[in-house]
Amino acid sequence: IKAGLALGCQIDLNSKFDRKQYFYPDLPKGYQISQFDKPLCNHGKLNIGSKEVRILRIHMEEDAGKLVHAGAERLHGSDYSLVDLNRASTPLVEIVSEPDIRSAEEAVLYVKELRKVLLYLDVCDGNMQEGSLRCDVNISLNKPGEPFGTRAEIKNVNSFRSISRAIDYEYKRQSEIIDQGGTVVQETRLFDEHTGKTHSMRSKEDAHDYRYFPDPDLLPLILTQEKVDKINQTLPELPQQKKNRYVAEFGINPDSAEIITDDLATALFFEEVLSRGANPIKAVNWLNGQVSAYLNENNLTLDQTKLTPELLAEMISLIEDGTISDNIAKNDIIIDLITLGVSARTQVQNKGLAQITDTSAIEAIVKEVLDSNPNQVAQFKSGNDKIKGFFVGQIMKKTQGKASPQIINQCLDKLLSA
Repeated sequence: IKAGLALGCQIDLNSKFDRKQYFYPDLPKGYQISQFDKPLCNHGKLNIGSKEVRILRIHMEEDAGKLVHAGAERLHGSDYSLVDLNRASTPLVEIVSEPDIRSAEEAVLYVKELRKVLLYLDVCDGNMQEGSLRCDVNISLNKPGEPFGTRAEIKNVNSFRSISRAIDYEYKRQSEIIDQGGTVVQETRLFDEHTGKTHSMRSKEDAHDYRYFPDPDLLPLILTQEKVDKINQTLPELPQQKKNRYVAEFGINPDSAEIITDDLATALFFEEVLSRGANPIKAVNWLNGQVSAYLNENNLTLDQTKLTPELLAEMISLIEDGTISDNIAKNDIIIDLITLGVSARTQVQNKGLAQITDTSAIEAIVKEVLDSNPNQVAQFKSGNDKIKGFFVGQIMKKTQGKASPQIINQCLDKLLSA
């Protein structure tokens, strides 16, 4: 229900469960509990950028088992097959989209955005590698203005990269069949991650082949509007809403807001940093930049580090008041902040990192550098503005990176124009 409400679906107050009959080794009892003609949620949508993808329905059903083939990736060519029933009969939510997606890129964006919404709702953990989130891809080709072609369904694709590769291969396969005058067969196929190809698994049945009928052991699911309204009131701020608010309220550019809201824990961490008075632009830049880079390099999440909102807010405050520069924070402070939890103020005191802001002292060093490099001064005065970076580097070297960049530039402008 939470997923349906978040995706703008109509919630059916009177839904039911049905038996879907088919024989396959991963389903020992010969039928699957599902929802056929009265699903729990109908007619929603999900926006990916400026495009709207319609949601046909969201229904509940039970999971099947998993076939493990020995000596091969699929049944054909394997020595024997085993059935893993660990996940059999566990409940799952199936979200069915309308045929609005037109490319592999759009398909990946759709699944990424859907995963983000489900994570915000705490509906699932979104772990595709462990099968918590799986994707069945239906592909058909047609020319503009013509009806949809025969579709092939690729089952249980479990990564964004595999979704893209499977669609690209299937597009190529179906195109070649059509170009040669053949007919695409309606079937279920499997994607082989090693070869990047899809293989036929079984013919694809239509609804009447499953002989659906109401499950006699399960009563209809009757809800009240009051119950649905109460659930609706518990919905969190969703990713797109949060992104739009960050842009409007804090002046963050849309790309940065997209990144920071990609993970709910990071977004909440960011808001905690702001609640301690930090500059929003600097906070988002640090989280999306140095902090994110360290986490990615070391395969960590924020909660696996020593970094806290208080520590990051304090460091940003020291940058804002001129105690340290961005370079000092980047090169000397942020790593110990993340790994050891040692505050920026303590590091400044222990390591002697305080920024030099004495204008007369910096001006003397600037004059010394200019006097030592008359050829470069002549180049600058001849119109080579880029040489200014050389001077800044020399001054930083002499001050061990502690001189205020703003004051350095002020002094350079003053002395070079004299």
